[in-house]
Amino acid sequence: MKIDYHTHHVRCGHAVGTLEEYVKQGVAIGLDQLGLSDHMPLLHVDPATYYPEMAMAMEELPRYVEEAFSLKEKYKGQIDIRVGLEGDYIEGSEEAIERIVKAYPWDYVIGSVHFLGTWDISDFRQTHEWEGKDKLAVYEQYYDAVQKACATGFYDYIGHIDVIKRFGFKPDADVTHLEDAALAAVKANNLAIELNASGLRMPVAEMFPSRRMLENALALGIPLTIGSDAHQPERLGQYLDEARMVLKEVGFTQLATYEGRKRIMVDF
Repeated sequence: MKIDYHTHHVRCGHAVGTLEEYVKQGVAIGLDQLGLSDHMPLLHVDPATYYPEMAMAMEELPRYVEEAFSLKEKYKGQIDIRVGLEGDYIEGSEEAIERIVKAYPWDYVIGSVHFLGTWDISDFRQTHEWEGKDKLAVYEQYYDAVQKACATGFYDYIGHIDVIKRFGFKPDADVTHLEDAALAAVKANNLAIELNASGLRMPVAEMFPSRRMLENALALGIPLTIGSDAHQPERLGQYLDEARMVLKEVGFTQLATYEGRKRIMVDF
């Protein structure tokens, strides 16, 4: 079973390629399931005055859903398309997030923390925000947000759970207790996590999450899915062979897939 559940396309502003180009690439590389999971529109900042090209416009959301389900039907028998959303968790915007999550018949919704307030910690243009900050305090705020995301009931799995490390900014102090608390929240709320291979092409040069967190997730019985976080069609499936190898080394034998918000475990 070859799957890729984390992808982005041109509507989000910082990716290229149409949805159909991703589908065709998925067929070409032999994916069994392709998850379409573009970014939820911005809710707590003004798109007109914030950094450009952050997420799809609100008016594009229904068009995204309509096109995704149309492609699911068109390519039936060639590739199994699952229609998802990367539903950013933004503290204080829970009601607006819930409206979007409930408005469409998603196969799955990824819960990802990108924002701490108005700072997108995953945006390379905003790394200057680290200057003068207590790195441990930032990590504490981030992992607190992850735990709160788990408790909302909005999500099926948590995306790139330790993405805070993306640009290599790390506290001198040990943060394993913060990582473990986040995984405990995942377990307590019956969620899964993803192994997001895109970290291998980031400054941190490590997948999300770390091997230590994967081992802890396995010990806790947390289900796991997999994604490339591709922002270009040619990167679909990138590093997923390496990711599957790591999972097998750690001891995982199954992957979580989703249909109609229901988790289905499959061998890989």
